[in-house]
Amino acid sequence: MRSRNGATNGSLRCPRCRASKESGTNVEYAQWSGLFVPADTPAPVVQRLREAARAAANDPRVKEVLLTAGSPVLYLDAPEFQRYVDADAAKMADVVKRIGKVE
Repeated sequence: MRSRNGATNGSLRCPRCRASKESGTNVEYAQWSGLFVPADTPAPVVQRLREAARAAANDPRVKEVLLTAGSPVLYLDAPEFQRYVDADAAKMADVVKRIGKVE
């Protein structure tokens, strides 16, 4: 099996690989995590999960552990998080199309 790397983000580079910016694709990748529930989840359950997630994201111990692992914490409630996910998906779809991996 053969693989080919078209470009990297520049932080970890092999000598034969161009940075994505050098190849004309300006890409920034961000690792994110979120909670998703089925659309028919009862509103009281959704509200309780949102409150728990907000509390965890604001807990100094949780922040410390995640920051130590290299993951900053930014809590976005459902509407803001949905906009973020949609924008990220659109951006990544455009990048994948530009590098010719999907039609």
